[in-house]
Amino acid sequence: MSVCLLYVTAASRDEALALGRALVEARLAACANVLDGMTSIYRWQGELREDAEAVLILKTRSELAEAATARLCELHSYECPCVVRLPIEGGNPDFLAWIAAETGPVNQG
Repeated sequence: MSVCLLYVTAASRDEALALGRALVEARLAACANVLDGMTSIYRWQGELREDAEAVLILKTRSELAEAATARLCELHSYECPCVVRLPIEGGNPDFLAWIAAETGPVNQG
C-alpha cells in the first residue's frame, strides 16, 4: 500500500476547509490539514503578485491521488490551482494503515 500527501493552496481558510471537507467526505482523503496565514509571491499572467492564501495538506492512498486531484480542480476557485503530489516514503505503520482504512472506493459525490 502506497500513500501520499497532496499539497494544495487556496484563496482562503474557508475555501481550504470546504475543499478538505469535500475530499474527506468522499473518502478521497483520510485527513485534511488547513494552515492559514500563508503569503504567496508568484507571477500570474505577466504580473508579479503577492497574496494571502491558505495551505491544504491531504493524506491519501497513491491510487486515489489522480481522482482526488481531479475533484480538487473541479471544486477550486482558481483557474490553475496548485495541487501537487508528494510521496510518503515511510512513517508510523499504524498511521499509514489508518490512511488506507479511511479512504475508500472513489465517490466523487
